[in-house]
Amino acid sequence: MTDTQRNPTDTSGTLDEALERIHLSGPERDGWLSNHAPMAVEALVRHGHARVAHRWLDTYRPKLEDMPGSVAPVTALNWQEALGDISRVADWTAFFERETADRPWRTVLAEWWPRLLPGIAAGATHGVLRVGHAVRTLLEGEETAPRVRELAHALGYWAARHQPLPALARLAPAPDAAAALNRVPLIADQDGGIRSRFEQLTGFPDWPGRAPSGPEAARAAIEELVRAATHRYATHGHADPIMLVHAATAPNAVLRALPALPGTLWTPSLHAAWAASAAVTSAYGPREAQPVTEHLPTAQAAQATPAAPAAPAASVAQHPQEVFERAAAHGDDHTIKFADTALDVGDAAALVAAGRAIELNTPAW
Repeated sequence: MTDTQRNPTDTSGTLDEALERIHLSGPERDGWLSNHAPMAVEALVRHGHARVAHRWLDTYRPKLEDMPGSVAPVTALNWQEALGDISRVADWTAFFERETADRPWRTVLAEWWPRLLPGIAAGATHGVLRVGHAVRTLLEGEETAPRVRELAHALGYWAARHQPLPALARLAPAPDAAAALNRVPLIADQDGGIRSRFEQLTGFPDWPGRAPSGPEAARAAIEELVRAATHRYATHGHADPIMLVHAATAPNAVLRALPALPGTLWTPSLHAAWAASAAVTSAYGPREAQPVTEHLPTAQAAQATPAAPAAPAASVAQHPQEVFERAAAHGDDHTIKFADTALDVGDAAALVAAGRAIELNTPAW
């Protein structure tokens, strides 16, 4: 198998080795920045770049901090008082390590998913993002101890950072996910951190409107949302190239977790995925779109204007693995994760958006 081929099973053991190194660190650094190593390394290995995963981690590792000390054990009786308390992240991690040691990880996930889902946007959505990567690895490969432990770390981080969005009004309905994202009202003051931005949220378009007819309809709606948010990054990502990737990667993390969850949880997952994507769009989206003319055929580029930006051209030929190779060579963690989502979407417009992220974000090396 070459470096350009996908290898979800990772028979080399590289991912397990990398996760063991990562688990010596805490989930945040510099007070609030999330540890992206487990997500980026998982994406690198999955897309055939296992041999560069440790080199990438060697570069990233100095940024990380040790896991904070324990405050008091989280238990089945007192967990509600510890929910959303980042000072208890070590306690939450230890709790989920015990839970996944004593019970099947799917059982633990199904029990805690509805408890954590209301806080999906907390920590800039990185709790659910880390869970999505961990679940994908467990579903596609061996259920090794480091991979199960990674799910425990991911759930612990989500629980420690858990914070629901403010009460939101349901605005006029939108016919599809792309229109809904276009109609998301931007917050008035886009300065400051993500918590102060999210506090300004007041309402989102009513999408998908009527309740899905069943689990498969809910899955299809999340797929539509991921595709629309990925495409939209090409013309809107310039406003905040790092933060706006989460409008696509967060709902995609939910999508990756669905096969491990009961069907009864898929519709609530759709609503949470929409809330997360809309929240990021409202907090960081631009006032105006920006044409991506350099990616378009000449005729389309000539017609693009700021008032009527041209969408990325579906006719632009790019091979998916070539796009991911560019992202891996670029090295930025958000760029790698976004390219990973773009490959899940798989169409030409998504690959154009991934190329845009490579252009907009600062290379890691």
